[in-house]
Amino acid sequence: MPDHDNGRILLSMSGLNPRPWYELLSQAREVVTEPAGANDPSIAYAVVWKQKPNLLSKLPNLRAIFSVGAGVDHILTDPTLPDVPIVRIVADNLTQHMTDYVLWRVLDHHRQGMLYRAQQKRKVWREPPQRPASDVSVGIMGLGELGRAAASGLLACGFRVNGWSRTEQSMQDVATFHGENGLTSFLNATDILIVLLPLTPQTTGIVNYGLLKQLRRRNGLGGAVLINAGRGRLQKDADILRALEDGTLKEASLDVFEVEPLPRTSPLWNHPAVFVTPHSAATSDPAFLVPPMLAQMAAFERGEALRNLVDRKSGY
Repeated sequence: MPDHDNGRILLSMSGLNPRPWYELLSQAREVVTEPAGANDPSIAYAVVWKQKPNLLSKLPNLRAIFSVGAGVDHILTDPTLPDVPIVRIVADNLTQHMTDYVLWRVLDHHRQGMLYRAQQKRKVWREPPQRPASDVSVGIMGLGELGRAAASGLLACGFRVNGWSRTEQSMQDVATFHGENGLTSFLNATDILIVLLPLTPQTTGIVNYGLLKQLRRRNGLGGAVLINAGRGRLQKDADILRALEDGTLKEASLDVFEVEPLPRTSPLWNHPAVFVTPHSAATSDPAFLVPPMLAQMAAFERGEALRNLVDRKSGY
């Protein structure tokens, strides 16, 4: 039976179907989709994705806010957020989805999938040279939970792996770089760039022409490759197109874009060197994500600390 004594859950979502989240959450607790007024005292937790502005600002008994996605910029854009903990989602299912996507796209670029698909259309039977994975350096921007898991998968495939993060990190068998001073060295040593950064004021637009120009292009791939599975506003779409047109980039796999859904007029749709997916690299599956949320709520009420908390100053 749903628990009414420990307060209700407010479920607020834009752009996602709330029904499966509601059904799973309501098996354990009472769930509402709108507060009973701006000062509703019955709301203890908020589970959100792009919640309405000001929705959470005056709830007097709100204890914590849970994001249903890996990113939390959709929460932090509300300037009226109350001073309560914000919890990031960390779940094996979400991490595995992202690792699968990264390995799929890296291997496809490495094994020249775009070239073979173009040859198939023209009925061309030709085998191009193929370099071993050990000749290719894959660089990951963002060494959080998702980035580290992706790095482990790439190492298992035989790739050399570099990692860049805002602050100093270390990981076995990964060449790590950090901060502004380490960015150029990281890019100069990277053939395939994977972007898994959080979106913050400091990272907005970071994937621009100047950054892409620093990637290594003399490699067995025949050029540099970009894979962005982080957030759309990390990149400048026009700069990616420019880099593709002048040879700075050979190919790109893009799961996220400055404007989503990607407008039908965008030239990225039909560019022969671009692979487009609809922000689906790591879909939030409520069947896997709701149980950890409920477990955290119950543990918090037993006096235990919440895990995977967001640092508001850093933005993730």
